[in-house]
Amino acid sequence: MDWQPDEQGLQQVLQLLKDSQSPNTATQRIVQDKLKQLNQFPDFNNYLIFVLTRLKSEDEPTRSLSGLILKNNVKAHYQSFPPPVADFIKQECLNNIGDASSLIRATIGILITTIASKGELQMWPELLPQLCNLLNSEDYNTCEGAFGALQKICEDSSELLDSDALNRPLNIMIPKFLQFFKHCSPKIRSHAIACVNQFIMDRAQALMDNIDTFIEHLFALAVDDDPEVRKNVCRALVMLLEVRIDRLIPHMHSIIQYMLQRTQDHDENVALEACEFWLTLAEQPICKEVLASHLVQLIPILVNGMKYSEIDIILLKGDVEEDEAVPDSEQDIKPRFHKSRTVTLPHEAERPDGSEDAEDDDDDDALSDWNLRKCSAAALDVLANVFREELLPHLLPLLKGLLFHPEWVVKESGILVLGAIAEGCMQGMVPYLPELIPHLIQCLSDKKALVRSIACWTLSRYAHWVVSQPPDMHLKPLMTELLKRILDGNKRVQEAACSAFATLEEEACTELVPYLSYILDTLVFAFGKYQHKNLLILYDAIGTLADSVGHHLNQPEYIQKLMPPLIQKWNELKDEDKDLFPLLECLSSVATALQSGFLPYCEPVYQRCVTLVQKTLAQAMMYTQHPEQYEAPDKDFMIVALDLLSGLAEGLGGHVEQLVARSNIMTLLFQCMQDSMPEVRQSSFALLGDLTKACFIHVKPCIVFSFSALFIPLAEFMPILGTNLNPEFISVCNNATWAIGEICMQMGAEMQPYVQMVLNNLVEIINRPNTPKTLLENTGRLTSPSAIPAITIGRLGYVCPQEVAPMLQQFIRPWCTSLRNIRDNEEKDSAFRGICMMIGVNPGGVVQDFIFFCDAVASWVSPKDDLRDMFYKILHGFKDQVGEENWQQFSEQFPPLLKERLAAFYGV
Repeated sequence: MDWQPDEQGLQQVLQLLKDSQSPNTATQRIVQDKLKQLNQFPDFNNYLIFVLTRLKSEDEPTRSLSGLILKNNVKAHYQSFPPPVADFIKQECLNNIGDASSLIRATIGILITTIASKGELQMWPELLPQLCNLLNSEDYNTCEGAFGALQKICEDSSELLDSDALNRPLNIMIPKFLQFFKHCSPKIRSHAIACVNQFIMDRAQALMDNIDTFIEHLFALAVDDDPEVRKNVCRALVMLLEVRIDRLIPHMHSIIQYMLQRTQDHDENVALEACEFWLTLAEQPICKEVLASHLVQLIPILVNGMKYSEIDIILLKGDVEEDEAVPDSEQDIKPRFHKSRTVTLPHEAERPDGSEDAEDDDDDDALSDWNLRKCSAAALDVLANVFREELLPHLLPLLKGLLFHPEWVVKESGILVLGAIAEGCMQGMVPYLPELIPHLIQCLSDKKALVRSIACWTLSRYAHWVVSQPPDMHLKPLMTELLKRILDGNKRVQEAACSAFATLEEEACTELVPYLSYILDTLVFAFGKYQHKNLLILYDAIGTLADSVGHHLNQPEYIQKLMPPLIQKWNELKDEDKDLFPLLECLSSVATALQSGFLPYCEPVYQRCVTLVQKTLAQAMMYTQHPEQYEAPDKDFMIVALDLLSGLAEGLGGHVEQLVARSNIMTLLFQCMQDSMPEVRQSSFALLGDLTKACFIHVKPCIVFSFSALFIPLAEFMPILGTNLNPEFISVCNNATWAIGEICMQMGAEMQPYVQMVLNNLVEIINRPNTPKTLLENTGRLTSPSAIPAITIGRLGYVCPQEVAPMLQQFIRPWCTSLRNIRDNEEKDSAFRGICMMIGVNPGGVVQDFIFFCDAVASWVSPKDDLRDMFYKILHGFKDQVGEENWQQFSEQFPPLLKERLAAFYGV
């Protein structure tokens, strides 16, 4: 007997559905409570499906809402539905998938896929065969409804459909879908392509077996009248380019011609989908070969796509020039994530040319949706990196017309083009920059805010070149204008200017020292002017300034300008306010730069950091013990606090000793070093290393075996460091390695009991073939592979040569190659002293790789006299050992430059 509702119950449910459409929050609250009560009755869900499928007298929004509430119930507790209720819902869905209303069909489709995704595809074996069967219906609504449901199932359960668990239904479904590519209804054609598209990226076997038919059918639909069909065709071709380019290559010329047309499609969604093709093609090895002859057509199309559309301008409030007094809405502020401290070696190899921020290709934050403008700019950027200077003949003739165009929208797009090609075409652009940069600097004072903001971004992309010229030429005028824009009346311009200035600071470094007073006046004035969102970017600009000019900031007049507003913000923020992240990061940089100049401010800052660590650890413990009562803490607070403590230890040096003495930081650090979250451990080891350098008196009791007043069973720190020498967590491993090296230098011969705990892991790390090119992700500077492990091994050998020297042969070659690119500095000095002492103990360990040692020695520009003597003795000792004739043969292998340097410096 079919289930029938009770009339009174039905009216009650209908009333609830009407009330839930009310905008009144009090009514909404009552509705939520009522829903909770009704969910106690299992057949409440029968009423909901009844309203959706049978109550055709009701208006569509109410029926659809009933289905969506049911969908939420299915999501939350379908497992507890009694079988008769579940069966009734499933039956009703299949019987009514062809409802006359497209809204109701779509709602039923959503309900079906939600039930299917609750593990019901296996438990509802008739679902797929019935839906596939309904595709054959003469009735359009039934066919469309079934296809809509199948499309949603394909989206939500693509992997399962291609598995043995269901007997591989795709073997039947894919050929079935392909038949409908030729259906007379565009909606059906569109569903059919969308269904098949779900299986391209996973290379489903059933699709691979029919790949040629699929491609043939796509080509047949290429010029379909319906934009949704064209969009799905473009999407399919973009994905095929990634996974089955072999099948597209024979038709590549026609596909490119087609995509050129579609990128100009009057429907922006189609154009955007087609524009993705160029981004994907740029990643393929054949890009240059197949695209070169089409650049003449493609470049103008991409450039044209980079103009703001009318809708963009409305969304961006492009007509609002002054909005600095308007408070930010909280949803405009993206969540910020702190990047844990990674130890860096000072003065490493030169930084590579170019900028690492290519991905922030546009500055329309408020327009964070991917759109044609952004996609076109990104495509031009990646193509500039593929074609380099070959792109310019197609671009330069267009650029002149754009950059000087009277219409601001066109001019703005020209400035964006110039920024997009900066990385790829830098070499080819150099001859034009002396003329272009002044024009761009002029654009910083354009009357349109959107022109001013894009000019900030584009100039930042050329900052490297600007800084390479005499400062009065471009740096000074650029800096002057950017600082004015930091105080612009438009918030978007403030933001773009602040970000651009931070990039300029990174490039210019100490070139900015003569202008520090003026820069600080501007940045401090912005404190009083900025709304919430831009204030966070301002902290970054101040922190970057401190990193860039370093100790030059330690002047009483500068400290007096900068510190009061920072400390005022610091006092205003509560411990649980996430705005502390950027402020703490900023203060960390400032403390490191000011060194002793930070002393008057250090105590409250230090105390608060310790409190933040303590609070977070306490919350974490409560959560572990009672997860149902407490929330998991946000460990970023602890990470940022540890990093600021590192900054204080680095900046204040020995002055931090009294602060450490009066706190329980070592006990807290012991807990943090064992945290389950890699970023917490990463920051802990950085702090351990900095405290080791600054006040070893408080670290030593945690390492030497005895018991301390801290109740840390001593000698506990070293095994923790040893277990974290795991290159899978490269930054954690990097910082732990560095901390061990610093501890070595303080412990001296007392390090002996701990050598075996760490040495084997370090040797393994330095020998890994695929150690990342840099262990220092956060500096944008290159260091050679395994530089920090090499330095730590050298330092271990320096303090305990007898223990480390027997393994010399296992690491000498990678040790030498990884330190040859490091500039002269203290770390390198101690490591090379160690290697010399180990060679003294085990000269045989270096014999096979002596050429690598020679090369590493030659990388020194000016070693200290006693270190030079050590090198001299080893080189001459080896030469005397093998005899003049053998040495001559041996040194024939040297590259000319190496030969010259060794002869000049060491007389060999």
